[in-house]
Amino acid sequence: MDSGFLAEQVDGASPMDDPFAELRLINPEALLADGLEAAYVGYTINQHHAVVAVYDYEKCVQVLISRDGMDYDDADEFLQFNTLGAYVGEHGPLFVRFVTRSRA
Repeated sequence: MDSGFLAEQVDGASPMDDPFAELRLINPEALLADGLEAAYVGYTINQHHAVVAVYDYEKCVQVLISRDGMDYDDADEFLQFNTLGAYVGEHGPLFVRFVTRSRA
């Protein structure tokens, strides 16, 4: 199903070239997590809050491990304190931890 935004162009780039293009069309004030682009998974959809960027928390940890040479605990602590602990306003990104379920 087409979201209606995929045919739009932003700054000369299609949303296929820029994973943030659709978000920028919907909410130009949305803030992005600098340096964590590889962990971007999409954006929120709702009627009562600003539409914001969403990042996979575990992928953020992996970015810090591979990019900055941190171990898991240091990367987790860094994100908890410096990223999750920083209030950047209503347009700031959200971070999700995906839950996997075993099949019964």
